[in-house]
Amino acid sequence: MADLPSSGPSGRIERAETTGLAGRLRRMVLGRARDLHDRRIFHQLALIPFLAWVGMGADGLSSTAYGPSEAFKAIGEGKSYVALALAAAIAGTVLLLSAAYSVLIEAFPSGGGYVVATRMLGRRAGLVSGCALLVDYVLTITASTAAACEALFALAPKEWSAWRLETGCIAIALLTVLNLRGVRESVMVLTPVFLLFVLSHAILIGAGLFMHLPETGQVASTIASDAAHDWSALGLGAMVMLFFKAYSMSGGTYTGIEAISTGVPLMREPKVKHAQRTMVYLAASLSICAAGLILCYLLWGVAPEEGKTMNAILAEKVAEHLPGGRVLVWTTLLSSAFLLVTATQAGFMGGPRTLANLALDSWVPRRLASLSERLTTANGVVLMGTAALVTLWLTDGDLTVIVAIYAINVFLTFTLTMAGMLRFWWQKKGESRRRRCVALFSAGLTVCATILCLTVWEYRHGVGLWAVAVTGLLVSVCLLIHSHYQSVSAGLRKLFMTLESIPRPSKQAPGAVEPNQAVAVVMVSHFGGVGIHTVLNVFKAFPNHFKGVVFVSVGVMDSGAFKGEDSLDALRAQTQENLQRYVELAHGLGLPATSRMAFGTDPVDEAARLCLAVARDFPRATFFAGKVVFGRPRWYHWLLHNDAALAVQRRLQLAGRVVVVMPARIL
Repeated sequence: MADLPSSGPSGRIERAETTGLAGRLRRMVLGRARDLHDRRIFHQLALIPFLAWVGMGADGLSSTAYGPSEAFKAIGEGKSYVALALAAAIAGTVLLLSAAYSVLIEAFPSGGGYVVATRMLGRRAGLVSGCALLVDYVLTITASTAAACEALFALAPKEWSAWRLETGCIAIALLTVLNLRGVRESVMVLTPVFLLFVLSHAILIGAGLFMHLPETGQVASTIASDAAHDWSALGLGAMVMLFFKAYSMSGGTYTGIEAISTGVPLMREPKVKHAQRTMVYLAASLSICAAGLILCYLLWGVAPEEGKTMNAILAEKVAEHLPGGRVLVWTTLLSSAFLLVTATQAGFMGGPRTLANLALDSWVPRRLASLSERLTTANGVVLMGTAALVTLWLTDGDLTVIVAIYAINVFLTFTLTMAGMLRFWWQKKGESRRRRCVALFSAGLTVCATILCLTVWEYRHGVGLWAVAVTGLLVSVCLLIHSHYQSVSAGLRKLFMTLESIPRPSKQAPGAVEPNQAVAVVMVSHFGGVGIHTVLNVFKAFPNHFKGVVFVSVGVMDSGAFKGEDSLDALRAQTQENLQRYVELAHGLGLPATSRMAFGTDPVDEAARLCLAVARDFPRATFFAGKVVFGRPRWYHWLLHNDAALAVQRRLQLAGRVVVVMPARIL
């Protein structure tokens, strides 16, 4: 037992390094475990605005590879006035939504649209928003990967295109592993690609607009002529409908804005200020890039061609008039393809955060709020990667299907969020900014609801039904999971109520626990029905045998607890308070009692280490743990409830310790 971790003076259990080939491979791929006791850890993991712009803004900027071009294609020839209005409308929409979400971040810094909808519109509306967000983030990964593969294989020989789907699957798998190492590490790796995209597109758009400056008068005349012709031939109503059809096709352009509000917990302090600065970076870059591309399509007469993207055609036209133009073409296209891969980060960052928020509210399995030893929401990362792989395979990488479902869910979330924020500010009587914010969110709600309705109507006979079906199915599953957790909670409350009267601590302390006496070591978490049931039944089952009791508890650092540099202090205080209540319970039974605690992200690992350390101090200890049992076990119980008690029992039994699991039947 000499190689087991030991307890230091502070009671902290030192982690033994994983050995063997498996351990070395794990450290090589995922990196070494993070030290929760290092107060600098959150500062080291958190993102500054620039890195957040790279990690979360890449989703928005990458959408310029397909959003503006799809909108421009819907215009048709001889409709230059629509293109001009569309460029202005897209830029204005980006700025409007960014301004709205900047205000949202200040009011709700903990969770973005899901939290807003839950608190302001009710739990069911919040659930719909959260499920739509999850579908959105899965499709962020899928759509970005599929578009990147299309862009890359367009530059390769045609016979290579048969490997497009397999390449996309490999890319998603690699990105999943990269994100298991940590958000900051994955962003740092992808930063050069992002910067190359920004630089190449700045040159492309800048050169494309500058070289047509002398023709400004001629372009204005053409726009006026087209507008006058259609006014007389089609009428105002038809012109407006054409604009709205093209405008609805631009829905994919705005998909990255929500990600920043969801990712506020990942920001460095001061979180709100840095998140708002990130939003400014995204709003400026996305509005300029999207509107600039549409204007360049118009000025350079870009029209769709088989086997080429609109951006590729534009780059080739502009490159003909620039020295070293072929370098610009290849740089622009390759950076676009790789930025689309980078854009998957929004899904891998926002998706697990949304899953964690849903898990903390018991809509999805609670283990999805857990953090790995690298302090990432590893279960959420793996789930998002797996869902994206399945979606890519089922849709065969068809961007038309993916982007349509994508846009519908994005604007469903946007609409609920704008409605929630409108209600929030409507209730702020006497607030100096109330009138301005009500106007802002009224405009945002109108725009988002309009785009949502137009997109659903456009795809009402096919993809729109799939979007409703997928999101509706996810909502239904979440409702079933929540119902189960509510039943379990009700059973635990009933168990607590049926327990015998809890003894009150006597005025005279029973004394200290003797190390050489028979001692009961009881593993507990929060102070509640299962823990109290376990304590009382230990002494019913073994009357007059134990001369003292040691309570052990692991403070688990999950997504709900990991909020900043003081997170460990808050967790320590909460764990200490729960343990003190159990000590007082033992004193009421007339028994000496003490407690030990540890902290970590894996309750099984930390509990096993802590118990082995306690066993060295109390050689005659017998270990007890409580476990909820069901009268009718179901196949899904293993997913919704952990078997931590049984897992710790196996670990301690392998070390030669006696462990008894006390059942607590509630259903």
